Amino acid sequence: MRKTIDILVAEIGSTTTTVNAFVLGSDPVFIGQGMAPTTVLDGDVNIGLVGAIENLKDKIGDFVYSEMLACSSAAGGLKMTVHGLVYDMTVRAAKEAALGAGANIKLITAGKLRRTDLEKIKQIKPNIILLAGGVDYGDRETALYNGEKLAELKLNVPVIYAGNIENREEISHIFQEAGQEVYIVDNVYPSIDNLNVEPTRKMIQKVFEKHIVTAPGMSKVKELVTGNIIPTPGAVMECAILLYNDIGDLMAVDIGGATTDVHSVTEGSDEIQKITVNPEPLAKRTVEGDLGVFVNSRNLFDLCGEDIYKKFSNADELINNIKPTPKKEEEKEFVLYLASKALEVAVKRHAGKLSSYFGPTGRTFYVEGRDLTNVKWIIGTGGIFSRLEGGEKLLENINDGGSGKELYPPSSAKVLIDRDYIMAACGVLSKKYPDEALKLIKNSFGI
Repeated sequence: MRKTIDILVAEIGSTTTTVNAFVLGSDPVFIGQGMAPTTVLDGDVNIGLVGAIENLKDKIGDFVYSEMLACSSAAGGLKMTVHGLVYDMTVRAAKEAALGAGANIKLITAGKLRRTDLEKIKQIKPNIILLAGGVDYGDRETALYNGEKLAELKLNVPVIYAGNIENREEISHIFQEAGQEVYIVDNVYPSIDNLNVEPTRKMIQKVFEKHIVTAPGMSKVKELVTGNIIPTPGAVMECAILLYNDIGDLMAVDIGGATTDVHSVTEGSDEIQKITVNPEPLAKRTVEGDLGVFVNSRNLFDLCGEDIYKKFSNADELINNIKPTPKKEEEKEFVLYLASKALEVAVKRHAGKLSSYFGPTGRTFYVEGRDLTNVKWIIGTGGIFSRLEGGEKLLENINDGGSGKELYPPSSAKVLIDRDYIMAACGVLSKKYPDEALKLIKNSFGI
């Protein structure tokens, strides 16, 4: 007899498509997971989706399903360019919003766009352009100039404007006259030291969902997917925010084959906030495009230096024959060692740092960057943590790579592992079924 599955959530990756099956209700259950190669390069991502569904049927038996939602990082993911006024102010705020939405930022500019900037934008062919600049009732000229230059490119790319409130009508006219879609949201930096990234983050995801079907190989995706499609890193962030509202301050790490993502949802401590140079958003994501255990494994190998040879006498052979999914025990140990270096470097880049200088009144302390000292939970998601033994220990030793000045989570922070590998899927689910998504991810953690 065929099973009835309430909902499937597909994760369409750059190389692999995963389909997760759930039964919803007051006591939701994760049924199983199917996988197949992503077929975006074949011109039809549905081939991979059907393959993943068939793989799931091989595991759990035949079934019918009522609904399918999805997240995607295929077809280059969400490629964006970000343009603002002052790098440490409006540009930084816009960047935080884009990264939090799950974007792959290809270009960031501050001030007026130059000819070389415009050439780069044409070459990048972004999915979305984010235009900011000027606090409310402050500088108007730069954002208007940039808007006109972007409109002249005639890229047929949606533009989100999140800058000075006084420019809204003018920006709308500029892009409407050029026949280009424009979306107006609240300023990401409305006043000095005031970040307002959430409206922009949410709009980026809405625009992505509308336009993902035009990406190469994705045109038929709506034939199978009945609901939302959001960027995969944005889905992880949605789940992190959902968890924060239930269990408190947290950090989530995903060490992948090509990148390492770190998400944190925390306001930090009151004490640190008083000496922080620049404001930080509640929800922050950093993505390290040079740290991955397969595609970028050579980078990690080089970062390890001579130490890797002390651990593995045949390190050269292992790095030259590295596989996306290690099978032998020594291969698994080697990948975990590379993952430990990815974790060390990624967390160091994500975390803020306590610094000081000597002034007229003596030594003065200040903080730049993210304060993680109030984090109560450290979450591991992705294949390294769900499919390899030893991933949990990496997170328990997260402070080992610091010098003592980094604002890392305290030793009292507890480690949670997404054993079912469903954090992104639960982030997608949370948009429509938040209560069920929360129960499912907590079940995956075993709490």
